[in-house]
Amino acid sequence: MKERYAGILLPIAALPTAWGVGSLGEEAKRFVNFLARAKQKVWQVLPLVPTGYGDSPYASSCAIAGSPYLIDIDDLIQQGLLTAEEAEAYSCAADGEGIGRVNYEALFYRRIPLLKIAFSRFDRKTPAFEAFLAKGEYADFAAFMAIKEAHGWRALSTWEEKYRVRDKEALGAFLAAHEDEVLFWQFTQYEFFRQWQRLKDYANARGVEIMGDMPLYVSEDSAEVWAHPELFLLNGDGAPTEVAGVPPDYFSEDGQLWGNPLYHWEKMKEDGYAWWTARLQKALSMYDIVRIDHFRGFDRFYAIPAGSQNAKVGRWCDGPKESLFEGKEDWKIVAEDLGILDEGVYRLMRNVGYPRMKVLEFAFDGNPDQEFKPSNYDSDNCVVYTGTHDNATFIEFLQDLDEETRETVYRDIASECKKANKRFCYRPSQLADAQTMQRAREATVRLAYGSYAKYAILPLQDLLGTGAESRMNTPGTLSDRNWSWRCEAADLSNTLADKLARLVKQANR
Repeated sequence: MKERYAGILLPIAALPTAWGVGSLGEEAKRFVNFLARAKQKVWQVLPLVPTGYGDSPYASSCAIAGSPYLIDIDDLIQQGLLTAEEAEAYSCAADGEGIGRVNYEALFYRRIPLLKIAFSRFDRKTPAFEAFLAKGEYADFAAFMAIKEAHGWRALSTWEEKYRVRDKEALGAFLAAHEDEVLFWQFTQYEFFRQWQRLKDYANARGVEIMGDMPLYVSEDSAEVWAHPELFLLNGDGAPTEVAGVPPDYFSEDGQLWGNPLYHWEKMKEDGYAWWTARLQKALSMYDIVRIDHFRGFDRFYAIPAGSQNAKVGRWCDGPKESLFEGKEDWKIVAEDLGILDEGVYRLMRNVGYPRMKVLEFAFDGNPDQEFKPSNYDSDNCVVYTGTHDNATFIEFLQDLDEETRETVYRDIASECKKANKRFCYRPSQLADAQTMQRAREATVRLAYGSYAKYAILPLQDLLGTGAESRMNTPGTLSDRNWSWRCEAADLSNTLADKLARLVKQANR
């Protein structure tokens, strides 16, 4: 059998820290130590970009920027840029006992002012910072954020026209008059990537690779749309003519209306998709592996008339297909190929050769031919998950089923265990008697580890056996429960790490 790997999906924001949100500091290193002890070779994170509408990392103000919220405050204290008292005064930690959820409203109002205090003491003549500025990689982001702040954080579409259309004279005058603000946003990127590289080096040195996550689309209110409007399908006023989403299906009668502007693929083709190539290269310089969300959109994408209230009305349009990935077949990319699939998507997946995704919450429906069942994997070129950040935790998934459907799931799990390695997976007799949900979850973890999939990457919640309270996101909803779950330090115990290490060894991962 080819070499196979185990990993854990946990957003950095979900790490336990004293400051209200996970960061790139010591807690992240401790999690790497946990992964190493547990014999996990991959840490999958969610997008590290600034969060946007609905606190989502999939609706960011910049596709290549790092979130200022993730900058380690303790590191800034150690540099002498902040005092512990200042950090405490601007803390976003929850009141009362427990680590608490991420409070994005508190982060918005407190974290940026705290970082500005740090910047006020930062030596701008630091050679490393000057070299960072000279590269110019985040000049557009810094200008965009400074202008956005000057407009009361309103969306790009509401800005004064001279700034919205990047009038050269007006933009130059603004940047000259707001040099400190622009440099501050450059500072956030300098600190983020300095800390990020340190963390990545630490993980790699301990045998842990990091899998990043790239959303297919960018936000309408983003530095990319502002700086490169010609690459998107916009009207004369700079507004989208059609927007992204997916049509109605079994899970949603209204479909999903994401609202992102669509790419002008014909324009992008003129220079060989240079913007996309640069974006992918940036991601692969940050991460060891990159998962691309909604990969099917490269084959065909769903276009919804701008201003629609739902995704019921739309049309399918051709994407760039394989042409975007010519010469990139050996890049370390994972394709999120879930959703409405057809022969075009299957052909694209075969031609690019990237690993696909298999989600076990979709596997146990009583259909013996279900492609997500481990016994039906026709290749090891895939990544198996119990669920993703958009799914219920496995315990919540079971709790939400009616009794008859739950029994079907139980029978399917038992059947899969029978087909799997009998020394590693549960015997059907152990699962047959109206088993508990936790036993079913444990069996599913073992099925993932025992499968042929090259990677078995499981959300931490499904290794802990937690329920609805720890769900990361519910698509199509706006709630302070989305993106805000955090684990406790006690969750990352040596007991759990040693148990996972034994499972890895037993499964030959």
